Amino acid sequence: MTMKANVDWDDVANALDAEGHAIIERLLTPAECEALAALYADEALFRSRVVMARHGFGRGEYKYLAYPLPALVAGLREALYAALVPTANRWQQAMGIEVRFPPTHAEFIARCHAAGQLRPTPLLLKYVEDDYNCLHQDLYGEHVFPLQVVVLLSEPGRDFTGGEFVMTEQRPRMQSRPMVLPLRQGDAAVIAVHHRPVQGTRGTYRVNLRHGVSRVRSGHRQTAGIIFHDAA
Repeated sequence: MTMKANVDWDDVANALDAEGHAIIERLLTPAECEALAALYADEALFRSRVVMARHGFGRGEYKYLAYPLPALVAGLREALYAALVPTANRWQQAMGIEVRFPPTHAEFIARCHAAGQLRPTPLLLKYVEDDYNCLHQDLYGEHVFPLQVVVLLSEPGRDFTGGEFVMTEQRPRMQSRPMVLPLRQGDAAVIAVHHRPVQGTRGTYRVNLRHGVSRVRSGHRQTAGIIFHDAA
């Protein structure tokens, strides 16, 4: 795919530093959203299906795509990684973590695969009335890229109601901070996977983030998740 040309990546980096998330409006066109959502029916494209209620994850279901990834997803994964890797490496340094990420996604995936993380993690999620996704973190092995991207494929108010994308941030010795990220069809939320650095009065410290989806009150909600590390 061709990455949307007018993304201000400095603004994205600044928002990530300030809040642990950033919204890219209209990353995908309505036609791209509909094409991606339509893939859900093609079982041959996926390596596994997860029914959330069976595992205590919430209600609803999702499917992990298999390699080779669909061209739109593969292109998104490569282009977004390249744009986000400077922030990821800056965060690693700020948190005192020695690991640095290579400039291309192909190099990072080679690192994952060498460590036995061989299973692709991009996924499509489907929710209907009363479905929700519990707060969680997408950690799949030793090698974790600290950012991921969620793209809303449905239009709020038209296709569904409720179903807000939510995050919480837990700072040391403080109560959790809730956040609701307002998304429209085609919008992407760039979010911290696990930890992010925060500058305090006594230096930099790590905060812990989780994300989920509130209860869908009506309709049908679909999402794409772009996770950059593969699973063990």
